[in-house]
Order: sequence, then structure tokens, then C-alpha cells
Amino acid sequence: MTTTFITGANKSLGFETARRLIEAGHTVLLGARHRERGRAAAKALGARFVQIDVTDDASVQAAAADVAAHEGTIDVLVNNAGVLGKVGPVEEYTAADVSAVLDVNVVGIVRVTHAFLPLLRKSANPVIVNVSSGMGSFSMTQDSARIESRYALPLYCASKAAVTMLTTQYAKELKDVKVNAADPGQTATDFTGGLGHSVAYGAESIVTLATIGPDGPTGQFIDRSGNLPW
Repeated sequence: MTTTFITGANKSLGFETARRLIEAGHTVLLGARHRERGRAAAKALGARFVQIDVTDDASVQAAAADVAAHEGTIDVLVNNAGVLGKVGPVEEYTAADVSAVLDVNVVGIVRVTHAFLPLLRKSANPVIVNVSSGMGSFSMTQDSARIESRYALPLYCASKAAVTMLTTQYAKELKDVKVNAADPGQTATDFTGGLGHSVAYGAESIVTLATIGPDGPTGQFIDRSGNLPW
């Protein structure tokens, strides 16, 4: 039985990923910041809810201790929690705006990964999936044929570029863990105002990386079609 912990899993891509992995036979631990929403989502799916705020060291450590006490190990960690951050004229951005996005999207991954590494290392096939975005790809955001080139989201894009680089560097350092990044593409969520493809379509790359076997890749950035330039 594969045990998977997913952050930000009470809605959208996280919820759909949890649903798909449960369908595939995983035991899913549904991580969410909001207790009531998290419990409701976990009950709807048949998952176990674990409260976690990825911006809070104590909350992350408590979540890892909770999982250590109940499951003792995890096989897959999906770092899905993320925020869009401030949008609008770049002149209006403040240092606090930048810090708020990076704290969730980048530093949050570091917090959660480091807290859960001891549990992952008890697995015979430990896997980390970081949910990144083509919006963090230089190649894709500069290609006029791609939808990523049509938007200017400096804070979000910078954070996702950092997520992909963090992924490749962790893959080099963590020789015993497979670490990859998934691009869901433009998915119809609250981030996009309902524009884009379905969450079922968007979750495919995340599910693919969460279900790789012992011979699976590491240090890769993929969407549902395969490896991506960045």
C-alpha cells in the first residue's frame, strides 16, 4: 500500500489528485490549512485529514509528527499548496507582496520537504512531486505560440521558476529520493477565474509523477504530454 501526503488538497488540483490516487489504491493523507474544509474534503474522498499551514514551522512539524504517530512513514509527498499572489501594475508590488508568495510557493516546499524527509526515507520507493507551472519557464513564457506568453504575473512566475530549479537541485542532492516537478497547465480553478482545461486534465501530470516506480525519473519537469523546456 502506497501512502501519499498532499498539501493544499481540500480543493481544485489537490483534491482531484487525492481522488485519483485513492482510486489508484493509495492511502491518502489530505493536508489543508483550514480545518473544517479539510475535514469535509477528506470525508468526501475517504482520506485522512492532517492540518498543515505550509508557512508555519510549528504547523508543519506538528503535521509530520501526526503522520509519524499514525502511519509511521509516507511513500509520496505532493507539494501542491500554492498562491497566485498580487496581480496588477508591477509598480504597486511591495516587498511584503513578494515575500508572501515566496513563503507559500517556495519556502513552504522547503519546510514541508525537510519535515517529511525522515518519513519518506523509511519507504522503499520515496517520491516527491512539486507542483510547478509552465508560467515559470523562460522558454514557454517567451513563445508566442503558447498560452503562457499571454500573461504577465511576475510574482507567481518567479516563484514557479524557483520551484522548478529547487526540484532539479534537490534531485541532485537527494540521491535516495525521486524528486520531480509537474505542470498542470492552465486549469479551470480559482487561480484562473475558471479559464482552462478541467482539473481532471490538469492533475494528470501530478498523478503520473506520484505513481512512478523504482525505475522512474528524477529531476524532471513534465506536463501530461512529457518533458518540458524551461
